[in-house]
Amino acid sequence: MITVTGATGNVGRPLVELLLAAGEQVNTVSRGEAETGKYVTHYRADLSEPTTLKAALEGSDALFLLTAGEFIVNGDMGAVMEVARSSGVRRVVLLSSHGVGTGRHRANLEEAVRDSGLEWTMLRPGNFATNAFAWAASVRERRVVEAPFGGTAIPAVDPADIAAVAALALREPGHASEVYTLTGPAAITPRQQAAAIADAVGEPVAFTELTREEARTRMLGFMPERVVEATLGALGEPSPAEQTPTPDVERVLGRPAASFAEWAQRNAAAFR
Repeated sequence: MITVTGATGNVGRPLVELLLAAGEQVNTVSRGEAETGKYVTHYRADLSEPTTLKAALEGSDALFLLTAGEFIVNGDMGAVMEVARSSGVRRVVLLSSHGVGTGRHRANLEEAVRDSGLEWTMLRPGNFATNAFAWAASVRERRVVEAPFGGTAIPAVDPADIAAVAALALREPGHASEVYTLTGPAAITPRQQAAAIADAVGEPVAFTELTREEARTRMLGFMPERVVEATLGALGEPSPAEQTPTPDVERVLGRPAASFAEWAQRNAAAFR
């Protein structure tokens, strides 16, 4: 049995599909409702209240951990690990962040997992391709992308690739104590992302550059301030490490990471 937290999100949903396709039984966890089926049991729980996870972890030997922004700032991962260990979980895959490796984000969540005594794997994705969904309404209504730092290029990773790496780390040996930094195959600017979306929808899409402060104000509507500042730093003044694609997706999956253009073609309906 495998328990997947954040099961309704951009990584959790494809991860559950991959695990089911591999014949696994899955307990899904989210703070809201989710679909269930023959091999899926859903639990409503919140990592900020670790004891609510107990039912979801019963009978599971592997756990995928995805944390929300507020948990990154205020959560107690040590308490979550104690519940997991006492429930019989043996293997944990944590969805961390590239920012931990570059020093932009605190390493406290990873440290708690490392210190848990359980077998662990860290996934450190960079910029998610699905962040572009924030532009979906403006593309549909006005055929425009609004974003800061239009000429600054960083790789954008497809969450489906993150899910595929997670599925292998949860199911197969050989991933214990590994840290995988997951990126797309090439750095891409927001302007180039707008062009890729235009190709996907088959119509021109304009690009409007926001100031840093305009972007900050928008992001504070759905992110903690500490996360907003770190994100803007990575987007606007990326380090060489943040701009350089890594080989880890291909190394684990045996195929190249998906490009942003491939992601946009697959998700074109969201922008039409």
